[in-house]
Parts: sequence; C-alpha cells; structure tokens
Amino acid sequence: MSSLFDQSALVTLAERLVAAARRAGADAADAIATRGVSLSVDVRDGSVEESTRSESDDLGLRVLVGRRQAVVSTNDLAGDGFDALAERAVAMARVAPEDPYAGLADPALLARDVPDLDLIDPDMPDVAVLEARAKAAEGAGLAIAGVSKSGGASASTGIGGMVLVTSTGFTGIYAGSRHSVSMTAIAGEGTKMERDYDWSSTVHASDLDDPEKIGRTAGERAVKRLDPRKVSTRKVPVVFAPRVAGSLVSHLVSAVNGSSIARKTSLLRDKLGQRVFAPGIRIVDDPLRKRGLRSHPFDAEGVAARPLALVDDGVITTWILDCATARELGMTTTGHAQRGVSSTPSPSASNVHLEPGGETPEALIADIADGFYITDLIGMGVNMVTGDYSRGASGFWIENGIVIYPVSEVTIAGNLIDMFGTLRPANDLAFRYGVNAPTIRVEGLTVAGV
Repeated sequence: MSSLFDQSALVTLAERLVAAARRAGADAADAIATRGVSLSVDVRDGSVEESTRSESDDLGLRVLVGRRQAVVSTNDLAGDGFDALAERAVAMARVAPEDPYAGLADPALLARDVPDLDLIDPDMPDVAVLEARAKAAEGAGLAIAGVSKSGGASASTGIGGMVLVTSTGFTGIYAGSRHSVSMTAIAGEGTKMERDYDWSSTVHASDLDDPEKIGRTAGERAVKRLDPRKVSTRKVPVVFAPRVAGSLVSHLVSAVNGSSIARKTSLLRDKLGQRVFAPGIRIVDDPLRKRGLRSHPFDAEGVAARPLALVDDGVITTWILDCATARELGMTTTGHAQRGVSSTPSPSASNVHLEPGGETPEALIADIADGFYITDLIGMGVNMVTGDYSRGASGFWIENGIVIYPVSEVTIAGNLIDMFGTLRPANDLAFRYGVNAPTIRVEGLTVAGV
C-alpha cells in the first residue's frame, strides 16, 4: 500500500511535461499530476449491494504564451507523446484570447518548507474490513426500537495525492488518506415513515466514529422525527444544529470568493473591512490543520498555505484569492488556488470553521418562547447577489426553551446580511466536516408553514 503514496514517478512525468512545453515555445508552464484510489462497500439488509474500486493517475499541463494560456490533460503515463501534447497546448494558447491576469505565481510566494500535516494513514483497510464496518453500522441502526428499514450503510477508504511542477523551479508533493462510514435509517410504516442519517469521515481510521455509534445515531434521529406536526407561518428565532449550521458559513465563504467579487455577483462585494457579523465573531480558513479533511501545505499554484481569518471580530477581513483574481482586484493571492488537470486555477477555501461562543446550546435556546430548531435543510434557494434566503427545512419546535416535537414541510426565509448580523454561536464546535460550525442561533427568520 505504501507504493500508492510514492509519487516520485509522477514528479518525473510532470517535470518532463514542463520541459516539453518550454521546448515547444511556451513562455511559462506548470504541470499537475493527481492520484486517486478509492474502495467502497455498500450494504443493505445485511448483504453487500455493491463493492467498487477505482484507481487513476492523471496529468494536466498549463502553458502560457505571453498572457494567453491553454490547458491540456492526459491519463497516458507512458510519456511517449509529451512533445506532441505540449506542442498542441502551445498552439492552442497562441490562438486563445489574451487574459491580462493570467500567469504563474510570484516565486517569492511559493512554498519553501512543507509542514507535516499528518495526512497519511498507512494502514488502508481491505474489502472485508469495510464490509464489517458497514454491517456494524446498519445492524446498530436496525436495533433501535421504531426503526423499520435500512436505507443502506456504506464504508469507504481512499487516497488522494497531488504533484505540482512549474517552470519557475517549484516542485511540490502531498498526499492524504480518507476513511468514512455512514448509515441511513427509516422509521415508521406506510405513509408515516421518516428517515435520517449519520456519517463520519476522517483522514485516519483511528479518528472515525465507531460504526455502531453511527448506526445508533441514525436510528435514534429517524425515530425522533416520527409524527411531525405542521406549524403556522410566523417570524421566530431559528437555531441551526451543527450538522446544518456549517451551511451558513459556506454561504459566507461563497460570498468572499474572489471570483464572485471580481464578477460583482456577491452580496458582500462592497463590505471588505466592514462589520457584517456581531463583535467577537471569527471565521477562519486553516489549510494547515493537522488531519484536516481539506488540509494541504501549498495551493494549486505552489503558493504556501497559511491560516487566514475571513472574519475577525465581526469584520470581513479578506477575499479568498488565487493569483489571477488577486491581479484583477489589485491584491495579493491568499494561497487559495485550486484546479483539476483540465482546468485553470480558481479560488477555493479549505478547512473553514466558525469559532465557538461562550454559551452551551441549551443556554442558547433557553430564552426562546417560540422557535424552530433545524436539523435538516432542503434545496438551494439562496441568491448570492442579493442575499435573499429561502430553504425547505425540518427539525423540532421550541417552546419555552425546550425542544419538544418534530416539525416538517416548512420553509425558512430571510436575508443573509440580516442573518449574519444576528448570528450567535454556541460552544459545541466539533471538527467533522470540511466546513464546521457549532450550534447557531439566528433571530427573526420567517418560518412559512400552513
């Protein structure tokens, strides 16, 4: 298995591809090589439904002729056609429209030291182990009183790696592992069935939630949703459970993406340096978090990764930038370039989290006489230009500070600017996803029911 983490052959191929591009007449070039290996097992009713394994190594070449650029990709790793591939890329670049912002990263910004982020678990499980994990999760879910069916359980493992070589002399390599287990439980009978789920995904298998715990949680959640009520339309405080609270942070991340700012399609396009959240709110992007699901030591242009506060004390402090969007906006890249083998770089966040507040979730809810605790969101009704927010939701109704009965088939509506301004985090932050948040309370959303 350790050979799958050895990317030295990919480094050699990427170097050859960049050299071929320079010989073909490119003024500058970079090559990216990606490795993906995955193994998954899906189980339903105690039997394996599907077992899948995939492996791929792919190469991408970006060439620049002046300010014109082109990208080509291949999965032919023999390397015999590299000269022809590079010549084709250069020919494409020469007839491409000029892009005044295209170019490689400033060499002064490139990563020089690659920190150990502990992203590799050398012990990758086989099919039998994955099958056992999935069956354990499903069995625990079905054992919960009130659970009538399994919606399926799965377990998977994988490896992802990237090599980047540039004509400015940068060579960077990193790789990581991934493990996951999930289960969906169905409770009730006939037309009164409800479903819910739980899952865990980590870099190291030792950090995975116990499969039985995943199953039990899925089953318990499904049973709690039985016999949901309708509610009348009203404006109330809304509390987002941690598994959906991250969606609000994701909307912030989208709004501060440099591409959206450059296109003037973000509700926050005029808010840099302004207070949008309450004082004390801090939202951080940290690509260097050890064992983080989206951790990396450098970005897809070779720029050194670093933690970055997107919001500090409630103030929007920066945009998420790659080199091209930074040039367009007259700024410096924040080291957030991402790309595939067949695309040019674009800005994208890594591990993002909203820092916790000082209150427990119970204290956050205690003074709510009438409110909505959301555990699931449906649809994508968010206008990132105006901030108008409308999504289907289900969860539980709050009365006099207590979460009491399940609610479904409602819509919550508001505006993101107003929601950001009243957002209050609890103290229960846990790092489980790519975007993490504790329980969040937002004031004055419209809950549209019957």
